[in-house]
Amino acid sequence: MIIKHLVLGFIFGISISFISWIIGMVFNGLLTKTKYYEKISNLNFIKSRALNKNIGIKYFRWIVKNTFFKFFNQKIRLENKTTDLTEIRNEMTLSEISHLIGFVFVTAFALYKSFSMGILFGFTMMIPNVLMNLYPSLLQQENKRRIDKILKRQQESVS
Repeated sequence: MIIKHLVLGFIFGISISFISWIIGMVFNGLLTKTKYYEKISNLNFIKSRALNKNIGIKYFRWIVKNTFFKFFNQKIRLENKTTDLTEIRNEMTLSEISHLIGFVFVTAFALYKSFSMGILFGFTMMIPNVLMNLYPSLLQQENKRRIDKILKRQQESVS
């Protein structure tokens, strides 16, 4: 019974995490039209580079860059040095917030399933949710911080 809940929770977590990407995009599209979007577009959950390193964001970045995930959001690419970093940062913000919305959606669903199916089922649903929604959001936040440093240097050199 425990193995069954582990396997089914994990598979269900993967399935609902993929669905949450679409839900995140839809709700993010609605959210961009509100006055609150500016406030949430500058979220920064983990400011410490050391903590990002300790939770494995570096490895996650490698996975995204070197597997089929690199084909998912083609707008977030540095083609050459003339690429508009502000536009890429905006696309990263869209992606980050969509993943956060997806993370909250799956978390709520996992809590519900924890009560209806069992805590183990809900917990194993959260594993794919963290990997497919939270980590991409944290990666976008780190990348946005790196872009912000470059943009700040560019502005200082112009001034």
